[in-house]
Amino acid sequence: MRTRRERRLAASRQGLTIGTRGSKLALWQSEYIKAKIEEITGLPVCLKIIKTTGDKILDVPLAKVGGKGLFTKEIEVELVDGTVDLAVHSMKDVPTELPDGLVIAANPPRVDPRDAIVSGAGYDLDTLPPGAKLGTSSLRRRAQVLAMRPDLEIVDVRGNLDTRMRKAENGELDAVILAAAGITRMGWADRITHYIDTARMCPAVGQGAIGVEIREDDAFMADVCAKLTDADTALCVRAERVVMRTLEGGCQVPIGAYARIVAGRLVMDGVVASVDGVTIIRYQLTGDVTEPEMLGAAMVDRLLDMGAADVLAEVRASAGASVSTLLET
Repeated sequence: MRTRRERRLAASRQGLTIGTRGSKLALWQSEYIKAKIEEITGLPVCLKIIKTTGDKILDVPLAKVGGKGLFTKEIEVELVDGTVDLAVHSMKDVPTELPDGLVIAANPPRVDPRDAIVSGAGYDLDTLPPGAKLGTSSLRRRAQVLAMRPDLEIVDVRGNLDTRMRKAENGELDAVILAAAGITRMGWADRITHYIDTARMCPAVGQGAIGVEIREDDAFMADVCAKLTDADTALCVRAERVVMRTLEGGCQVPIGAYARIVAGRLVMDGVVASVDGVTIIRYQLTGDVTEPEMLGAAMVDRLLDMGAADVLAEVRASAGASVSTLLET
């Protein structure tokens, strides 16, 4: 039953528009939010597909493209302009600095945060033969894999989820490593060969979580988002994003952070790594669930004390050289 305030606010809107990328996974996520909002508000909701920079550049590794908001910027422009009422993102794609006037107002319940292996030959991370080709576009995954398996050949692979999976299933690659959440949401969990425990591979910030972005002054959508969000997911993501924001992480930097609630306490793992996997700095902290930002800040301090600044400086210097070379060619 909607409250009088909700009915009054809904009466001022004829319908709602979600801005979304056009990939199958992005559309699944947007359809999921669409159904929830229609149930909450009784209003019709439509999707507007918006192509982002990350969708347009498919022949260059993400780490070499550079910049922030590769998968969000164009959608956020339309959100600011008012041509869409909300945007739906994978939280791991959302920069920590949002455009003025925009906020992440909801995080629905998070699903499996783990990374997963897909392999047509049935390999897992331990059984891949020496020299096997493992596909990923993530520096975070590359670094942590090479720390465990320096004998593997890491191949940059882009494209939509199904395209990347098929490269491993048809033998073009021996395996690919992807987020389990996306595969599961698409109903393809049976194609996963192996799940990598978070104790072995720290997930990306926000992995497995969806974010709903709105205009900060939109009282109606703020009310709706309050009903969409999962409190535990939201506070865990808040803690993780402090790590990314403070260390200036993104596609160009191998950083991971994963928070969860265990026995009423907030537990977080953080990792900073060199791209070649030679240096892995990882730590775990526990904190108060009411102070997620404080735990995130404490994690940053600990990683820096362990030498993360030097590792990140080397990674950024290498990334800068790669971008310069790319621009010259």
